[in-house]
Amino acid sequence: MEIGNRSAAALGASTTLGELFAWRVSQTPQAEAYRQFDAQSAQWISYTWAEMAARVAACAAALAALELPHAAKVAILLPNGVEAVCIDQASLALGMVPVPMHALDNPDSIAYIVNDCDASVLVVTNYAQWAAIAGAAAAMPALKLVAVAGGDIPAHPAAPASGPVMLVALRDWLAVAAGSSPARLPAVAAADLAAIVYTSGTTGKPKGVMLTHANILANVRALTGCVKVGTADVFLSFLPLSHTFERTVGYYLPIAAGSCVAYVRSVAQIADDLQAVRPTALVSVPRIYERFHAKLEETMAASGAVTRALFALAQAVGWRQFSRRQHLPPAAGGAAWLDALLEPLTRRLVARKVLARFGGRLRFAVCGGAPMSQAVAQCFLGMGLPLLQGYGMTETSPVVCNNTVEDNWPATVGKVLDGVQVRIGENQELQVRGASVMRGYWKRPEDSANTFTGDGWLRTGDQASIVDGRVRITGRIKEIIVTSTGEKVAPADLELAIIADALFDQAFVIGENRPFVAAFVVLNPAAWAALARRLNVADEPASLGLNAVRDAALAQIQQMCKSFPAYAVPRAVRMELTPWSIENSLMTPTLKLKRKNLLAHFEGETEDVYRKRG
Repeated sequence: MEIGNRSAAALGASTTLGELFAWRVSQTPQAEAYRQFDAQSAQWISYTWAEMAARVAACAAALAALELPHAAKVAILLPNGVEAVCIDQASLALGMVPVPMHALDNPDSIAYIVNDCDASVLVVTNYAQWAAIAGAAAAMPALKLVAVAGGDIPAHPAAPASGPVMLVALRDWLAVAAGSSPARLPAVAAADLAAIVYTSGTTGKPKGVMLTHANILANVRALTGCVKVGTADVFLSFLPLSHTFERTVGYYLPIAAGSCVAYVRSVAQIADDLQAVRPTALVSVPRIYERFHAKLEETMAASGAVTRALFALAQAVGWRQFSRRQHLPPAAGGAAWLDALLEPLTRRLVARKVLARFGGRLRFAVCGGAPMSQAVAQCFLGMGLPLLQGYGMTETSPVVCNNTVEDNWPATVGKVLDGVQVRIGENQELQVRGASVMRGYWKRPEDSANTFTGDGWLRTGDQASIVDGRVRITGRIKEIIVTSTGEKVAPADLELAIIADALFDQAFVIGENRPFVAAFVVLNPAAWAALARRLNVADEPASLGLNAVRDAALAQIQQMCKSFPAYAVPRAVRMELTPWSIENSLMTPTLKLKRKNLLAHFEGETEDVYRKRG
């Protein structure tokens, strides 16, 4: 059953997320709610909504026994899974405030967040994780209890600078509470905080976004009006629950719709888990689709001429047919009658195999969190993957606008959701107003005030245009590069163009107050090996400094950027093989570039680039 008017009306009666969960349990108690892989039995284990309710009640009893004040903060540092859901739901039911954090974030950042949000409880994956956090410089004076989900706790555990805390094994803590009376649930209001979600911190310290129950439920309600999802759907979850995009679209929306959520074993195993779970719905950031696209290109490069030609034909025919169905501006190429004849053949010979990599039964694949390369979008849409791009921010709970299966213009981020208003302000900034817009930033009244206009609209910081009701994001105000010659360059657009080439896995461009734009890139290992063979150089890091290698890489970059103005095309490149990651502090937990950190990382090479080019 897909979500419809009756269920939407019942959802409308829910004023808090705790009420929403309780309503779902009452509607479909024996339906599959969650599925995750159990390493000990090497099997996927399913949990019904009734079973989840019992687990949530046990967590609530344990939390209630701590006798914390209303709106106490519960920091959750767990990978996506049933345990994270239970802690989150128990906190919400008790009027506490979950603070979701990325399980792979660095210890200093985690300690900063725990201290900044005044967390009373912290739930971690293992003791080693806690020891690293305790060893960070930040004091955590509000912290009362740390629950460790897995592994043993030593006899003399680490303590933070602010003094000892109670350290318990999560299973023991819950076991003690299991025999106690059910927790008395306090009154929770729609205006109460439902989360403090920390932004990625691309340019500085992360800020805590205060989202209320009303904020998030407004976004869920709006999504149920444009996304047809129901009890037969299975979501595959791999974006961290600290990402508001996943939190709303991949967690709370499935609760509203009664859909099952299956949790991947790890990001490295996504391809295998897609085959095992065969999801009908996927929520992701562009990076995942870009990786699949790079793998496809790598496969094609190693294939014969006939296979490559057939793949190119399938992509071209599929894209033209997609454009016709969506009434997009006509794509260059074949006649409509010929494409109509060719499409069934190319679907059977090529596209079906591509779709099988995603499990073979996706009804929609939502993409947000960052811009997507048009080359990647056109490839998958041409193959029949129902890829839907949208736009939002943590500060808007998060979805502002999105494409739908019926109305999908991939050069845009779609039409605005019901209950959300947008306008174009000064400097072409997209501004937002509506029930899903945050209360403000935790402990940052000045930042909160500066984020809103005088008449109450949220400043997104993104430049946009609105054409025929569809929003097109054109740049990021703070990230615009202004060269020393006065030219303005949007780095994200250039970076997307560069990584559309299979040689480049990651790209970062600079040029602020410089005479020209330069690019720093991480090479794809397989593509780098092929380039090294072609240039007859050793496949090793030292070769990346050779003029012949730099010239070849720069030529490919300039080819990918040929549609940009001449002043925006990079004139120099530096390369490395080690990926930028969360662990080395060059990527945020939501897989965005940490530009400030990258500038520091490449400081020496930057001076070398501009000194040599004069």
